[in-house]
Amino acid sequence: MMSDIFSALNSRRQFLKTASCGFGYLALADLCSRVSATETANPLAPKTPPLKARAKHVIFMYMGGAPSHVDTFDYKPKLQSDNGKSMDDNGKGRRYLKSPFKFSQHGKSGLWLPEIFPNLARHADELCLLNSMHTDVAVHGSATTQLHTGNFRFARPSMGAWLLYGLGTENSELPGFISFNGAGGTNNYASAFLPATYQGTRIDSGGKTGSVANIENPKLAATFQRKQLDLLGKLNNQQLAADKVNPDLEGLIESYELAFRMEGAVPGVMDLSGESKETQDAYGLGEKGTDNFGRQCLLARRFIEAGVRFVELGKGDWDQHNNLKAKLTGNAHAIDQPIAALLQDLKQRDLLKDTLIVWGGEFGRTPAAQNNDGRDHNNRGYSMWMAGGGVKGGHVHGATDEHGVAAVDKKMHINDLHATMLYLLGLDHERLTYRYSGRDFRLTDLAGVVAKDVIA
Repeated sequence: MMSDIFSALNSRRQFLKTASCGFGYLALADLCSRVSATETANPLAPKTPPLKARAKHVIFMYMGGAPSHVDTFDYKPKLQSDNGKSMDDNGKGRRYLKSPFKFSQHGKSGLWLPEIFPNLARHADELCLLNSMHTDVAVHGSATTQLHTGNFRFARPSMGAWLLYGLGTENSELPGFISFNGAGGTNNYASAFLPATYQGTRIDSGGKTGSVANIENPKLAATFQRKQLDLLGKLNNQQLAADKVNPDLEGLIESYELAFRMEGAVPGVMDLSGESKETQDAYGLGEKGTDNFGRQCLLARRFIEAGVRFVELGKGDWDQHNNLKAKLTGNAHAIDQPIAALLQDLKQRDLLKDTLIVWGGEFGRTPAAQNNDGRDHNNRGYSMWMAGGGVKGGHVHGATDEHGVAAVDKKMHINDLHATMLYLLGLDHERLTYRYSGRDFRLTDLAGVVAKDVIA
């Protein structure tokens, strides 16, 4: 008899349901129903942003490993002239290493760009260089997590998940948030405590068309899959009705339905056979060095065109502790032509004004030499850049010191970058919150200032 009583009280929910004639459970059910009603109607439906939206979509280009800012977008004449000099007053210790690349001015704006980006240089007047970036840590894993989620200590929703939560998506048959090759790791496209429906979908861009894991069920025709999903959905919804609220189960139901819709839509978007040879050549498809990133860029354009809200691309191996000139030259070659083609393609299709492109890594590199031909980690000052989506083209925001050691003018933290990105998309970073574990969380946590002077 006693065992029956204890078995009936085997959870906190059951306890609340039965204690004091169930009054506690009635209160809990009321609170949960309010949350559920707002989030389960259609969590991915397009939402009108509260502020003026200058951009509708984001293409985030993650350069894993931390590109050297003083060799790419932060030209330092003083570093060139002080090559070999000690960074310390006593003449000992680390010594400055000049960039091995020639810089010159480009476009009407006169932006200084290195010789390793000849194609991108033709679009200098579209670029908004963020030359005063800084972040909290100089460790790849932690800094990458902070770049994607705003926090390096704890698991938080990624910026793509926050954007999907705030704006929804424009195409119900496609994921609203796509991460090519899972750039940076699972946590960097996860939804954490946000409902699972807002997490990113990983797409592998290798091969001729790329792939989504388990996108097709070869054992079942579409009609039988539909019947299977209907039965599974009925059972899950029965459980959901009994639970009253269950965000994980709600996300699972939506994931199954989205996966079924994706079977028909995603392969079509990823089929590049309809793109002209001229277009494929412009992106560098089929060419050694440029094919992988070029394919990602072309697919990103197609997904954005189809209504996907956030697309993340990736190019790793920027961690040049040695062999700086050769490795950085190879990395630049891999992305230069594809990015230039993407910018041109978006402009021709009148999509660049609505698409915010963000380029950068988790931190920068030191102006000091390491191993005679390399640079160490530097989180105190580095460069990123934006284009399209309502930002000023041909503009430089902020600066590091004369050697590129640390940000000194209009310093821009990762939280500030996220706040600015959200603002360009019509979202107030202080109001885009989600209640979890007793407090309201946001992408920028308790910081973040919008960099108004980068906005056109």
